[in-house]
Amino acid sequence: MRAYRTVTAVWLLGKALTLAVNAVTFPRLRPAPVPPGGPRVSILIPARNEAANLPVTLPGVLAQGAHEVLVLDDRSDDGTGDVARHLGARVIPGAARPDGWHGKPWACQQLLRAASGDILIFTDADVTWHPGALGGLLRELHASGADLLSVQPRQSNVTPGERLLTPLVDAAVLSYFPFPLLRMTPPHPLATIANGQVMAYRRAALTRVGGYAAVRDQVLEDTVMARRLGQLGLRVSTVMGQACIGVRMYRSYPDSVAGFGKNALPIHLNSRAFMLASVALHVAGHTLPWLLPLPNRNALRAASLLERLAVNLIAGRRTPADLAEGLLGPVTPLLALPVMVRALRRRVSWKGREYRQ
Repeated sequence: MRAYRTVTAVWLLGKALTLAVNAVTFPRLRPAPVPPGGPRVSILIPARNEAANLPVTLPGVLAQGAHEVLVLDDRSDDGTGDVARHLGARVIPGAARPDGWHGKPWACQQLLRAASGDILIFTDADVTWHPGALGGLLRELHASGADLLSVQPRQSNVTPGERLLTPLVDAAVLSYFPFPLLRMTPPHPLATIANGQVMAYRRAALTRVGGYAAVRDQVLEDTVMARRLGQLGLRVSTVMGQACIGVRMYRSYPDSVAGFGKNALPIHLNSRAFMLASVALHVAGHTLPWLLPLPNRNALRAASLLERLAVNLIAGRRTPADLAEGLLGPVTPLLALPVMVRALRRRVSWKGREYRQ
C-alpha cells in the first residue's frame, strides 16, 4: 500500500504541476490578418475518402488568403477529388503508394513536390479554419522562430460517443508536457511532440530533413518528424488552436477506438510493456479509488474528476457539456482498454490499409 500511495501521489502531483505550468505558458493562437508582402504560403491537404468532410472544412481554408491550396486525392473511392474541385481547390491525383511507404507520409511527400510556397502548412481534411487563423499562425511562427510549428486544434465533439475518448488528445499534451520543456534547444527526444493535424514548416527545414521520406514508414509520422528536425538542431514548437483552428476527429466511440488504436503503441515508444504499465497506472489512480477502500481515496477521487475539467478549461473548451466531461474521469481508463487491446496487435488498419507494428 505504501508503494501504491507513493507512486500515485507522485504521478498525480506531476500532472497537476504540468497543467498549472501550461495554463500560464502554453501559447494560444489569436486571429490576425495575413501580413501584406509576407512569405508565400501553401496550404496542403492530404485527403482519402473525405467527401463528407471537405464541404464543411475546405471553404474556411480557401478563405484564409494563402497563395495556393492543394488537395491530394489519395486514391479515394467516394468522389473526394470532385468535391474539392467543385469547391475551388487545385486537386492532385495521388500516385500509387511505393513499397515501404505509409499512406499519409506518401500523400504529404506528393504535396511537398507540388507546392511552391516558402511556408508549407499541412492540414487534415477534418480540420476547420476560422477567419484570421492563417494570419495568427504566421504571427506565431515568426514569434516562436520555429522551423516547424504544429497546432493542437480545439476539439469539437457533438455526440456523446465522441466525448468519451477524443478529448484525451488534449489531456496527453497538457498534463504530461510542460511547455517550457518543449521549447528547450536542442529538444530532448522524449520532450518533442507535434500534431499532424496542422504542421507548418519553413520549406528549408523540411527540405533539409529530406521531406516526408524521413518518416516514410511511421504511423506516428508527426512526432517522429519533429524529433528528426530536433536532431538537426532545428526549432520545433506547438500552439493551441483555440478559436482559430478546430477539429472534429471522430464521430463515435468505435471510431475513436480505431483511430487511437493505431497510434497508442507508437505514442508509448513502441513498447508494449510501457503501454501496459501506463494502463495499470491510470486504472490505479483514477478508477480503483472509486471501487476499493484505498488510502487517500478521497484525494484520488477528486483528482480523477478535476483533471479532465482542468484540461478542457486550458484548451478553451468551456461549454457546459465540455466541462461535464470531467465526470468521465473515473471510467476513462476502462473506456480506453479497447484501444490498448487493439494496439497490442501486430497489425493495425486505418482507412482501408494495414500497417505492421
